[in-house]
Amino acid sequence: MGHSVSVRGGLPPLEGYGVPTAFGELCIGWEEAVAGVRVGQIFLPGAASPAVRTTSHAAPPAIVELGARLQAFLAGEAVTFDLALLTLERCGDFQRRVLLAEAAIPRGWVSTYGRMAAHLGTPGAGRAVGNALARNPFPLVIPCHRAVRSDGALGGYQGGVQMKRRLLALEGVAFRDALHVSLERVWYL
Repeated sequence: MGHSVSVRGGLPPLEGYGVPTAFGELCIGWEEAVAGVRVGQIFLPGAASPAVRTTSHAAPPAIVELGARLQAFLAGEAVTFDLALLTLERCGDFQRRVLLAEAAIPRGWVSTYGRMAAHLGTPGAGRAVGNALARNPFPLVIPCHRAVRSDGALGGYQGGVQMKRRLLALEGVAFRDALHVSLERVWYL
């Protein structure tokens, strides 16, 4: 189903593609660019909903394929995503670096905000890393659910803490208790 999505921050409106999943419907906000179709934002089920109105536009094949990959991912399958589809250039330099570092964390692993900050050459900037991930316009494709606090606590997530927990469990991450992961498989040591 096609939608027109009004995106925050003064950016141009995006076309939208609704994707039904086991978690609820998510929306891929996309645009036609000179270089082809690009993803401007992904809206998770349960996150603050964008203003959406139905249009008659059919989504291009690249967006339909991304939707199918997101459905498979949310069904627990191991999938890869094409980061070239993302409008990462709209992110500031630090956020872009954080998002690319987060994208490198493999399925079944986590990292802490502090370890990511140290990996990026900004030790002590764990809170800034967390803030950059909180504004991730491409959740799931950039798997920000794989970042946790230094004690293994889940921290926040755009789709809610329960969604973050379910995503990590789907990926095989071990838990110490309901809200803390085991820190046995930490990326960026």
